[in-house]
Amino acid sequence: MEIGLSTFVETTPDVQTGEVISHAQRLREVVEEIVLADQVGLDVFGVGEHHRKDYAASSPAIVLAAAASQTKRIRLTSAVTVLSSADPVRVFQDFATLDAISNGRAEIMAGRGSFIESFPLFGYDLQDYDELFDEKLELLLKIRASEKVTWKGGHRPAIQNLGVYPRPVQDPLPVWIGSGGNTQSAIRAGLLGLPLVLAIIGGRPVQFAPLVELYKRAAAQAGHDVSKLTVASHSHGFVAEDMQTAADKFFPSTQQVMNVLGKERGWGHYDRSTFDAARSFEGALYVGDPETVAQKIIHLRKQVGITRFMLHVPVGTMPHDEVMNAIRLLGTEVAPRVREEIARWEATL
Repeated sequence: MEIGLSTFVETTPDVQTGEVISHAQRLREVVEEIVLADQVGLDVFGVGEHHRKDYAASSPAIVLAAAASQTKRIRLTSAVTVLSSADPVRVFQDFATLDAISNGRAEIMAGRGSFIESFPLFGYDLQDYDELFDEKLELLLKIRASEKVTWKGGHRPAIQNLGVYPRPVQDPLPVWIGSGGNTQSAIRAGLLGLPLVLAIIGGRPVQFAPLVELYKRAAAQAGHDVSKLTVASHSHGFVAEDMQTAADKFFPSTQQVMNVLGKERGWGHYDRSTFDAARSFEGALYVGDPETVAQKIIHLRKQVGITRFMLHVPVGTMPHDEVMNAIRLLGTEVAPRVREEIARWEATL
């Protein structure tokens, strides 16, 4: 069972002061967070790609590369790479470079992305949303499989027997499929035999169990070894020394972000009662003291089949020292509890 973190490197206004830190400062803070995550024994750190003012990381590979030379074992992944609006050649080159710098610790988490700013920015039509992802994933996997590539599609110039360099340390370079719970995404990942990442950020996490089973059935039908499949969860949360402190610190910025996005997407108002319901044992928020968060992750592993858990923190802008403390507690208090219990449980299966 792997335990790690993800971030979107947000630069939203501070809820208390209204101050907005610079993109530069937030990017430097994230590198410090990755380094600490490595030091406390966490397994993976993911950085999301966005192209709007309130998110500082438009190029996850560069952010991760900045941390690669300062870390020793933690795996470094995008979360996600918006493949639909990216050039798969460049994506592969960037992450192969990261793989070299980190000596084999890079991963690509490919997704459509839940934000659309990158499409007009790079000259793509949203009407081609699904077709773009399918085509570009095909090319990315071709590049991963072979040094020389011949390929033709409808949205990018053809490639005729050209080499793509550098080649990564890992063979193959890990490529995950990110999904918000879409059935077709899970089936695609299964048919391709690729690891699956589920954004479990609402509702009841146990409701994702049938989706994981569907993923595994698709993989088995395609002839893949189901025992080697890995499934990750990307879930919002925060860890503090006690339950009340964790809830009180995490709620303000979470509410701010959820209500800004809610206005854009037509969601209902996000208030404290919504937040408190989501941090119940069956809810999708992993907020609390180390024991509470550990037990929720263990429950997710046993009931849904998740083999990697990524705590997404912060949501919105939180004080850097509070985020660092949450990372420290996740690595030193939560992860050991989870690993011990899951190892004991798996030994009985």
